[in-house]
Amino acid sequence: MTTNFDELLERFHATLATFDDALVRDAVAQIAWAMPARRLEPRPLACLRQLDRIVELAPANAQPLARLLAQRRGELHWGQTYSEADLGKTFIDNYGWLEVFGTRGHFVNDEVAAGLLILGPDIVYPDHHHVAEEIYIPLTGGTQWRMGEGDFRRREAGEVIHHASDVSHAMRTGKEPLLALYIWRGGPLTAKSTISGSQGRN
Repeated sequence: MTTNFDELLERFHATLATFDDALVRDAVAQIAWAMPARRLEPRPLACLRQLDRIVELAPANAQPLARLLAQRRGELHWGQTYSEADLGKTFIDNYGWLEVFGTRGHFVNDEVAAGLLILGPDIVYPDHHHVAEEIYIPLTGGTQWRMGEGDFRRREAGEVIHHASDVSHAMRTGKEPLLALYIWRGGPLTAKSTISGSQGRN
């Protein structure tokens, strides 16, 4: 089964364009948006049950994208970098990502990967790092984020979070799920992150 996902790419691009941030503008300007589509089979995950609540939480600029994800969740190819053996069943049942474009996404791009991350409520994504530079924009608020040896800090929807190459970072959700937009560039686009912390670290 294959489906035309041009609207997904258009809404993703349009959502990025609403953020008035120099780092985001630079990233968007360097992306060649005329990308060929890739044929992928649907791959639904347990975390997609969070999308109904995410639609309620998303701000106006992210609503069109969040609604599309919810409406077409079962047609998209969702991924997980880790297994239950890595981080446990509770984490795996509340975690997943959608690569909109990249080396394995719905659209082909060998230079940059971008997509969306879902985490369910009360989940710790432990300290991890990777070679690729990463830009995150949470599209729901209330999740706490940590970088390096710093403390966890609550971030709201629309804040731009930048992780330089190999900088350790972690996230933990509260009572609400997280939907975050991400951009990876400047490193291996399919590399598995190195987990350097435990889920119980505060």
